[in-house]
Amino acid sequence: MDMMLLVQGACCSNQWLAAVLLSLCCLLPSCLPAGQSVDFPWAAVDNMMVRKGDTAVLRCYLEDGASKGAWLNRSSIIFAGGDKWSVDPRVSISTLNKRDYSLQIQNVDVTDDGPYTCSVQTQHTPRTMQVHLTVQVPPKIYDISSDMTINEGTNVTLTCLATGKPEPSISWRHISPS
Repeated sequence: MDMMLLVQGACCSNQWLAAVLLSLCCLLPSCLPAGQSVDFPWAAVDNMMVRKGDTAVLRCYLEDGASKGAWLNRSSIIFAGGDKWSVDPRVSISTLNKRDYSLQIQNVDVTDDGPYTCSVQTQHTPRTMQVHLTVQVPPKIYDISSDMTINEGTNVTLTCLATGKPEPSISWRHISPS
């Protein structure tokens, strides 16, 4: 309860920043005492898929113009209000209006894959929303058997190795001369 009063009473940027950090700490499971958890019935979880190299926009909305928001990736703060904490030049806050507090990640890579949390401090209670970002990587063959001539009835091993996400499935077909 004292934490909520501190957050509600924060008026200037340094106080607000300290209040956001304190409230974020209370929202992260790793900051809680052993065996305790915080249950937010209004918390939402969303999944988003994006192709490697594309731009991802993770949506989050403030309840009113007075609300403050923060974006986290795992337990690292990316943005707190309008202050950017990440050194990654690809991330920014996308604001279409006063209520929009969406995180934009340009040129996504597989290292961006994972959970993101938007934490909004309202006048009454904190609210969180989690988005799990999945980065898809197109399949790429990196090893394949070369052409070979064999005698009929002889065993042969053909190799085809590929990477991608989701993991590509490989199929073979025999092309007979016409």
